[in-house]
Amino acid sequence: MPLPVLNPNDANLLDQQALEAEPAVSPEDETAARSCCGGTPRSSLVPDDPDAVYTCPMDPEVEQIGPGACPVCGMDLEPKFASADDTAERRAIGDMQRRFGIAAVLSLPVLLLAMGPMIGIQIDGWLRPLVRWDRSPSLVYGQAMLTLGVLCFGGWPLLKRGFESFKGRNWNMFTLITIGTLVAYGYSLFAVVRADFMGDMFAADGSFIGSEPAVYFESTAVIITLVLLGQVLELRARRRTGDAIRALIGLTPDTTIRVRVGIDEEISVDEVVPGDRLRILPGARVPVDGRVVVGETRIDESMLTGEWKPVAKQIGDDVSAGTLNHDGSVLIESTRVGRETILGRMVQRVAEAQRSRAPVQALVDRVAAFFVPTVLIAALLALIGWLIFPATPSLPDAILAAVSVLIIACPCALGLATPMSIMVAMGRGAKQGILVRDAETLQRLETIDTVLFDKTGTLTEGKPAIVAIHLAEQHKNASELTEERLLQLAAAVERHSEHPIAKAITAKADSEPTTRAIAEASDVQVVPGNGIRRVVGDQPVAIGKREWLRSVGAGEEAGFDQFVQTHQAGGSTLVFVAIDQRIVAALAINDTIRETTPQAIRRLSQSGIQIEMLSGDHLQNATVIANALLIETVRAGLSPDAKLERMVQLQRQGRRVAMVGDGINDAAALAAADVGIAMGSGTDVAMESADLTLLGGVEGVVESIELGRSTMRNIRQNLGFAFGYNALGIPIAAGVLTPLTGWQMSPMLAAAAMSLSSVSVIANALRLRRYSRC
Repeated sequence: MPLPVLNPNDANLLDQQALEAEPAVSPEDETAARSCCGGTPRSSLVPDDPDAVYTCPMDPEVEQIGPGACPVCGMDLEPKFASADDTAERRAIGDMQRRFGIAAVLSLPVLLLAMGPMIGIQIDGWLRPLVRWDRSPSLVYGQAMLTLGVLCFGGWPLLKRGFESFKGRNWNMFTLITIGTLVAYGYSLFAVVRADFMGDMFAADGSFIGSEPAVYFESTAVIITLVLLGQVLELRARRRTGDAIRALIGLTPDTTIRVRVGIDEEISVDEVVPGDRLRILPGARVPVDGRVVVGETRIDESMLTGEWKPVAKQIGDDVSAGTLNHDGSVLIESTRVGRETILGRMVQRVAEAQRSRAPVQALVDRVAAFFVPTVLIAALLALIGWLIFPATPSLPDAILAAVSVLIIACPCALGLATPMSIMVAMGRGAKQGILVRDAETLQRLETIDTVLFDKTGTLTEGKPAIVAIHLAEQHKNASELTEERLLQLAAAVERHSEHPIAKAITAKADSEPTTRAIAEASDVQVVPGNGIRRVVGDQPVAIGKREWLRSVGAGEEAGFDQFVQTHQAGGSTLVFVAIDQRIVAALAINDTIRETTPQAIRRLSQSGIQIEMLSGDHLQNATVIANALLIETVRAGLSPDAKLERMVQLQRQGRRVAMVGDGINDAAALAAADVGIAMGSGTDVAMESADLTLLGGVEGVVESIELGRSTMRNIRQNLGFAFGYNALGIPIAAGVLTPLTGWQMSPMLAAAAMSLSSVSVIANALRLRRYSRC
């Protein structure tokens, strides 16, 4: 049934009535409210805020005020608090792209002069006299100057991080890049300046033999250029991992309409404080969490619950930031603003989870602690080996091998392997309505082999609903009493009651088309525990237990026994309706199974996971739901302690258990489970006790386990690639294949391989955006 839209005149009248009692808010009071109630202006949350806190995605313990580089791993720091404004990220990408572009332009002539003959450009003609050492070294000096430009402009952010790693003794990938490029450039520059000395070193008889000493300006320039390219690709990929957060933040409008003493004014959402009255027009999104104080409407809450059907809202009902108003114009009173809203907490939870570290990262940390020193030793051994073992020792070849080892062993792929997968997985989960507390939860999800479900509010909707209606035989084909007419009469009686059965009747009536207007009920008489009687129009209508209706003189039509028998066996609550002192209908009321629950249970069973239902409800009711879902193990009538005891019992048997619940009575079991999963429609206590929150239905349990398995599989792929790449690349760069093939790896090729390894890890992690296929 469509809900009424307020007439503008009525709305103004109601606004005036609602606001007359509202005390005036002084500027001082408003400032105080904003400072203590989470009303932080949005400008303080964006990356451009000079007081914003920044943290490292790979080392979350690192925090500082303002942007910069991590002193541990050298990566760019990110804002700790999520924001829709990605200006800083775009600025960082733009800066790195400019550096890469200029480095590429400067490196091209250096590479062309050094490697020209290898790609078919002959130096013997007009170009050869310009590059011969004994005729004109000007072009070689040109290479040195161009490479210096690459180092000073393009490579400065990389070298700066390398210098800081020395200063803080936190050796990382930038340590190796700095050592490798500066050694190659320094050696080459020395060769240019002291060509005679270098010639003496290479001539067997001590005379200069006329051949130019080897220089590696092109290696230095191209290494820096390729590393910059890798940085650009990495920054772009990291920006993509924030798409889910920006999409969530984008659900809130920038402005809203505040109502004060009947005057509407458009203000920034940042200015709203708890207690403000806001007008929400049809088609507008709700800017903050609040409570309806005037009007009725329907709200699309799919961003929170996953349910597409709009939810009716009236005076006293809560609304959430980011939800979409459908029909009516309503006035709400803000209760939570900024980061304190449900949406704000969701956003921050996703952001914190993306920065969390999985236990598998501890392995990477232990390896990284020894990795850089090991690489430095390997490079030194390569240098010494090339000076000792070849028949004709060569310092250029030795330096070439050492630099290649330093460059190819950069641990960027190793460092990116776990964080990239975690960041992408968390973002993907958020888009699916799966809010994971931290990376450790993702790792534990992979091992889950048993799932315990609470019944009410988890497998079921958690609210009673009419599942069947039975009219007395003589009324089934009578035009004066149809099911629709019966529901409207019953709803008129129950309309203002807060009893769950009353809500089930009114909800069913509201979902049916109105056949004719129903008069307001009067002369109410409530008998607690038995039923209610009212007069609707000129008809007395009573609703309640069968025995009570009989006791107050209501006669009963025939034909109810079979209906009663069937639905009592099914665990339904039976309510009877009497009109004009005759029992004319019976209603079967029960908690209904969530629409997506059967398929979710079926998928879990097919994946080999053991399923149990733990319920505080009666065994008969719980068994009906379990049979409908084909759940074999049911434990009913359980207290919260009994649920926890069953959890511990399974864990002692070696089972890895996930608990799914929504109520306060589930909190202890959720906290004790290997993975606690709370329904987003449940209580705050349940969600705080859980490791994971589902904004949709139970199908999210299946998606969560699949996401955990895919994420850990992806991390292992990344780590296997990173370790395998270094295990294979370092010996080749050191020259173990040279005696067999005569080929020695160039530092340029090592840089290309190093960048390719990082790009491969990033590309593999981004596959988690389609995690079901990983």
